[in-house]
Amino acid sequence: MADTLVSASRVTKDFNTGKIVVHALRGVDLEVSEGDFMSIVGPSGSGKTTLLNLIGALDVATGGELSVFGKDLSTLSRRKRAELRLHSLGFVFQAYNLVPVLTARENVEFVLELQGAGSERVETASEVLESLSLGELMDRRPQEMSGGQQQRVAVARAVASRPRLVLADEPTGNLDPVLSREIMQIFIDFNQVGVTVMVASHDLRLIEELQKPVVTLNQGRIIHNDLEVADV
Repeated sequence: MADTLVSASRVTKDFNTGKIVVHALRGVDLEVSEGDFMSIVGPSGSGKTTLLNLIGALDVATGGELSVFGKDLSTLSRRKRAELRLHSLGFVFQAYNLVPVLTARENVEFVLELQGAGSERVETASEVLESLSLGELMDRRPQEMSGGQQQRVAVARAVASRPRLVLADEPTGNLDPVLSREIMQIFIDFNQVGVTVMVASHDLRLIEELQKPVVTLNQGRIIHNDLEVADV
C-alpha cells in the first residue's frame, strides 16, 4: 500500500481583509498517496491556490490538521517549513517566478546550490534542461524566451532535485492549448517514474484529457473527490 504523503482533516483557512473575514477553505478533508497524480479544479476563488500553498508550507492553516510527509505542519517553525519546501517539494507557478538576471541553467542550479549540491549541480541542471528540449536555451535569460520555454525552465527547476511531491498552480494558465498539453505531458512523464503530482487548473477540457483523479473545490469546500469515489 502506498504511503500517504498529504493528509488534511477539517482544514480551514481564513484571511482578514480589514473588516471582512474571507473563508478561503471551509473544512477540507483530503489524502494524497505516494505516486498519485491529482488535478484540483474549481472556479476562481474556490480555494485551489490556498490549498496548494498550505500543502506546500507557504502558509499556515487557521484550523484543522494538515500533515505532509508525516509531519504536522502546524508544529513546524518557519525555518523547518522552509527546509521542507527546499528539500522535498517542487513548485511550478503560473507566473514562472524565474530569476530574471539568471540564465535558464543558472535558475535550475540556484535551487540545487541552496540544497547543498556541489559542482555536480551544473551537470544535473544541464541534463534536466536537455530532457525538456531546452538544451539550446541554457544560456538565455527569461526575457529571451517564450512563455512556453520559461514554463519548461520552471518545471526543470522544480524537478531537478527529484522531489517527492510537485505542486503546480495553474501552470498552463498563460499558454496556448498546444503548449498546455506539452507541459501537462511533462508532469505525467515525471509521475510515471514515481513523482507525486498535484496540479490546480481551471482548464476543464485539458483536465478531462488527462484522465486522472480530480478533486473539485467550490467556495472553499471539496464537492467531489475521484479518489474517494474509487475507494467505495
